[in-house]
Amino acid sequence: MAAQQGPRRGKRSDKPTIADVAALAGVSVSAVSKVVNNRPGISPPTRQRVLDAAEKLRWSPSATAVALRGARTRAIGMVAGRAADVLAADPHFSVLISGIEAELAPADYGLLLHIVGEEPSAEERAYRRLAEERRVDGVILTESRIGDTRFELLRQLRLPAVLVGTPWRDDPVVSVRAGGEQDAGIREAVDHLADLGHRHIAYVSGPEDRVHTVFRRRVFEAALEERGLRPTRIVVSEFTADAAVRAVRQLLAEPQRRPTAVLFANDTMAVAGMSAARRLGFEVPRDLSIVGYDDLPIGELVYPRLTTIGQDLVQLGRSAATAMFALLDGSPESAQPPPVRPPSLIPRESTGPAGGVGG
Repeated sequence: MAAQQGPRRGKRSDKPTIADVAALAGVSVSAVSKVVNNRPGISPPTRQRVLDAAEKLRWSPSATAVALRGARTRAIGMVAGRAADVLAADPHFSVLISGIEAELAPADYGLLLHIVGEEPSAEERAYRRLAEERRVDGVILTESRIGDTRFELLRQLRLPAVLVGTPWRDDPVVSVRAGGEQDAGIREAVDHLADLGHRHIAYVSGPEDRVHTVFRRRVFEAALEERGLRPTRIVVSEFTADAAVRAVRQLLAEPQRRPTAVLFANDTMAVAGMSAARRLGFEVPRDLSIVGYDDLPIGELVYPRLTTIGQDLVQLGRSAATAMFALLDGSPESAQPPPVRPPSLIPRESTGPAGGVGG
């Protein structure tokens, strides 16, 4: 009796695969995936090459792949760990979201925003709920913090994540940040003020549990030291207009320690600080020069127009969404988009020569 043959192993299926389509079209597998899922980032000629290759090979996505795509929520989550009133008064966040939406909307994806306040446990509960209820395909994080535990949590929840900013320590999470010299903007601002003759320069920062707050303060101190100067005052504050007003009152209350220039952590704080200084009888920039950070539209609407450090928040948002799509397509090698241009100083009328109250 002839021996019964076992199952045949190692024989390649004659059915074409996505890799075959990619090879025939001369593109990557991730590019084919983007065409199949009607995602952005593929030029019309490349898209047509992929479609022609698929037709020639008589290839179509497997039923399993189609089912997996159908199981997607087509939503990306963002959990804001700030109070609703603080968030509403901060244009920084809305400009960033506009960049994210510029990539999500054409791909028929939505952004699910949760505002949970500043209690860390509330943010953690929000991520757990999003994962357990399968309400989003991934999440975009902002404002990396000292001792940040979100990355490990999201890995445990198997929820893809992209961070806008710099993580507090080396971490495999995908991060999108400004390229080149990230400290260039603050150094340019210090040089600008020093060249104008300012020797009494103060800094109003945000909360010191944020990575970027600590980084910028250190750059500010180092840039002053390079010019043979020391900070007149450093005020640790909140990212709000009210906090900026309190900081300005504190800075201008003592004549012997009064600065002639102040650098603020964001434009909202700078504009509020400028208004507070004028209400106290100080003219900007005659008595006090002021510099903001972000280059938000409000900076060009006030008088005098605000000197600021510009960063491309829209492009940061777009890059974060693009990186998220690459993660969802199973292409981690494509999840690191090109760096966004580094921050740079935009001189306007809120800075001028020293020689006022403290000069």
